[in-house]
Amino acid sequence: MSDVHEDELVVVRREFAAEGVLALTLRHPLGEPLPAWEPGAHIDVVLGPGLERQYSLCGDPADRTAWRIAVLLEPDGRGGSAHVHRRVGPGDKVRVRGPRNHFRLVPASAYRFVAGGIGITPILPMLAAAEAAGAEWTLLYGGRTRGSMAFAEELARRYGRGRVTIAPQDETGLLDLAPAVDDVPDGTLVYCCGPGPLLDAVEARCPPGVLHVERFQPKDLPGADDGEFEVELARSGLTLTVSPGVSVLDTVRAAGVEVLYSCTEGTCGTCETDVLDGTPEHRDSVLTAEEQRSGETMMICVSRCRGKRLLLDL
Repeated sequence: MSDVHEDELVVVRREFAAEGVLALTLRHPLGEPLPAWEPGAHIDVVLGPGLERQYSLCGDPADRTAWRIAVLLEPDGRGGSAHVHRRVGPGDKVRVRGPRNHFRLVPASAYRFVAGGIGITPILPMLAAAEAAGAEWTLLYGGRTRGSMAFAEELARRYGRGRVTIAPQDETGLLDLAPAVDDVPDGTLVYCCGPGPLLDAVEARCPPGVLHVERFQPKDLPGADDGEFEVELARSGLTLTVSPGVSVLDTVRAAGVEVLYSCTEGTCGTCETDVLDGTPEHRDSVLTAEEQRSGETMMICVSRCRGKRLLLDL
């Protein structure tokens, strides 16, 4: 894996994109250009010791002067969103890492986008990219209420109502997924981001090979072998035993090996590590099925080994 860019940026704008959704615009304090990114990318925002969160970039990839993120306030969350809403404002500096991207927009002649709630954030720049490429596309966007749906007015203003369907649950009920994911024509890709039940429903209806999803919460996986195995760290020259119930991440950190990590749930991609030998048992919610089958990388916070040994590029 290549080194991840890390920097301290300053908040230059704070505004509410919807009820409970705060949008922040970040710039380099010296006006230097920010790293390039593509639709689907996210950044890690380091809010304090043990308080690090991932937010999708939802601005314009062509604008190297600023990044925009949107943060949903989760009163029953782990404290990250509350910290942003209550304590981060214009003039404040925040440390960020990235961008990284496990939700890339694959070139296609047509797209069907499905977003639920804050899941609209990575979809926003995808719509602009699809439009610029001349691809056909539609968006089905659901939320609890119209007032809680971030960037709904921006979508209506930019694209009109022909291809964008805004479907608040209190007005229309649960999303009608049939038009978006049933009978997908050849050459059309489906992109979906939102709460787990929505993603599960789309996955259940969507034909194989066309669906791309990004999860904010780990998906439920059937029970798997938690047996002991060894990890050999190629660059550190260490061979470590990973005990049952202990992650690879915790094992290598306990041995004094520094490694980037964040969510510890297999959803953010921060701890992705190259696998030089051995077969990982993937338990993440980041890699595609094809990427998991290749076995080239793994998320060491949750994934394990299908055999007795892994050789990792650490």
